[in-house]
Amino acid sequence: MKKSICLYFQVHQPNRLRLYRFFDIGKDSHYYDDFANRTILRRVAQKCYLPMNALLLELIEANKGAFKVAFSISGSVLEQFDRYAPEVIESFRKLAQTGNVEFLSETYYHSLASLASPIEFKNQVLKHKAAIEHYFGVTPKAFRNTELIYSDAIGEMVYDMGFKTMLTEGARHVLGWKSPNFIYSCAQAPSLKLLLKNSSLSDDIAFRFSDRGWSDWPLTGEKYLSWIKAAAQNEDIVNLFMDYETFGEHQKAASGIFDFMRALPEIVIKDGEFEFVTPTQAAKKHRPVGELDVMDPISWADEERDVTAWLGNELQNDAFNKLNDQAEKLALLNDETLWSDFGHLQESDHFYYMCTKFFSDGAVHKYFNPYDTPYEAFINYMNVLSDFILRVDDAISVSDINFAAAKQAKAPAKKTVKKAAPKAKTPAKKAEPKAKKPAAKKTTKK
Repeated sequence: MKKSICLYFQVHQPNRLRLYRFFDIGKDSHYYDDFANRTILRRVAQKCYLPMNALLLELIEANKGAFKVAFSISGSVLEQFDRYAPEVIESFRKLAQTGNVEFLSETYYHSLASLASPIEFKNQVLKHKAAIEHYFGVTPKAFRNTELIYSDAIGEMVYDMGFKTMLTEGARHVLGWKSPNFIYSCAQAPSLKLLLKNSSLSDDIAFRFSDRGWSDWPLTGEKYLSWIKAAAQNEDIVNLFMDYETFGEHQKAASGIFDFMRALPEIVIKDGEFEFVTPTQAAKKHRPVGELDVMDPISWADEERDVTAWLGNELQNDAFNKLNDQAEKLALLNDETLWSDFGHLQESDHFYYMCTKFFSDGAVHKYFNPYDTPYEAFINYMNVLSDFILRVDDAISVSDINFAAAKQAKAPAKKTVKKAAPKAKTPAKKAEPKAKKPAAKKTTKK
């Protein structure tokens, strides 16, 4: 049996917030920088999404179905495609129609809901599933959480939602001596199969490809395949997971990244030792070699491979907790605009911009970051959040008033029972005085 290569790409763009000042609170409830969002989305579409989708379609057709990839596309970026670049959606539809591309399920808003609320997590997954079915006519079967965030508890929630396959990070502090190049199972839901990212090989493309100071520059398809073979001499699968924006945006076209991707599939297929598979195909093909115990959440972010990129300082935790405190109040409301804003304010990017890590991962945190400092990101976000909370509280007050009025209107009117008029009393006749008897005459004795 051939060994497997699983290529997975994350596609996401957040709704960046406009400069929102303290004096805007309570006066202006439009939070998003439409100009920046449109400009960035259009730029990345021209540099990455459209040319890379065209290349993948060409490779699938040229290799007669032997080349396969997987995508997760957030609901947030789907909304922006609809608004600013509908041709990108059409190009993804063409890929979907080949049958060689798998679309994965995730949180609609690319959020941290799995760390905050099981109910909100499930609602967003269902919303995202409906969006993928709507746009591409396929139902997601495998799951990837935001930024590959995973723990035993999250795995159990994902399995309870009906998924049998999930992607996550091959974190060294979790694996220890184990290899990421096998299928594992969730410790709390053994029927959930886990595909682990090979960080070293994935990052060779995502981060090191155009680095001329790298000892292995330039990277060629033949050299890369030799590394894959060396990494999986006695293993089953190599999972190459990365941001889709790697191609043309993070790694510019001039670096040769598109030429590298054009050559790689044919080199792998002709060699014959490996074949390309989608995540669902990989889970069916390979058996788990054991359970993976992950008590604390992991992710594919930064050197720590944990969630400190989003929740590693007081600023991030304060903003995160204050936002999620509104969920209970929102549950009382049926306001689509408020719920939409609540979702977009949950986008993990807002908390990522507040990260105060400036050492080894500082450059990565600058990708698409509209703020000069984490403190600016925090202040701007909290101003927006303050206005949002005012709107929620106002809506609750109006809802209470309307509910009270409706309740009063529906209450049955009390019937007024007329008391019978008291009968007029007939005055009693006074008894006539009886005739007095004549007094007896006194007899005087003589």
